[in-house]
Amino acid sequence: MDIYSFAPIAAVLDAAYSVVSGLAGLLDPIAGPASAAVAIVLITLALRLLLIPVGASQVRAEFTRRRLAPRLAEIQKKYKKNPELLQKKMMELYTSEKASPIAGILPTLAQAPVLSVVYGLFILPTINGHPNDLLTEHLFGVPLGTSLSHLLTTGVFSTDLLVYAVLLLVIAAVAFTSRRVALRFATPMADDAAPAMTRANAVLSWLPFITVVFAAIVPLAATLYLTVTTTWTLVERALLRRRYAPSHG
Repeated sequence: MDIYSFAPIAAVLDAAYSVVSGLAGLLDPIAGPASAAVAIVLITLALRLLLIPVGASQVRAEFTRRRLAPRLAEIQKKYKKNPELLQKKMMELYTSEKASPIAGILPTLAQAPVLSVVYGLFILPTINGHPNDLLTEHLFGVPLGTSLSHLLTTGVFSTDLLVYAVLLLVIAAVAFTSRRVALRFATPMADDAAPAMTRANAVLSWLPFITVVFAAIVPLAATLYLTVTTTWTLVERALLRRRYAPSHG
């Protein structure tokens, strides 16, 4: 079943189509052939502005977890041989402090529907029964509905690859920086903490790089969205961490 044919989702997609097409039309005198791409960038920035409160709550939760780190270390040391009880005690601590261990993934969850809409806008030949004219839009000559994986499978290596190379390099650089920053701000763990938790944290630290892989297989429009939103996240976190950093005297 095509999820985009489901009436409520088709209606949302059609509304998004109208917004992107309308904004692209307004930008056409300025941006020309890249008007749709610029529209996606502007819409992404607008959405990220709306999500700033979510990012702020995430950073506050991050500092809360660091404040709780000594108590978490004690719990990890005490219950490391009983994973179920360990998880229970940790959740009890988070609950008592009104903190959330999943606050870090909230911005990602909030953006997932947006990315799904952008993806749908640039893969479907028709949207809610009418032709999808967005598929004719380009960025530096590369169709916004084309993916890097598609270009590679065609065996045609052209300057189109440069557009993807630049975007993917930006995403990779952001992922690398985000991982280093995340490790620096990660909640300290006890030296003898449960090995499973240590391994889990090590694996999770590499999650930002999944975006690079994903960006290579989605349409260029979605890759552009990911480039803007990941870069925004990196800068936003830096500013919010400075804003909400605990004062020491």
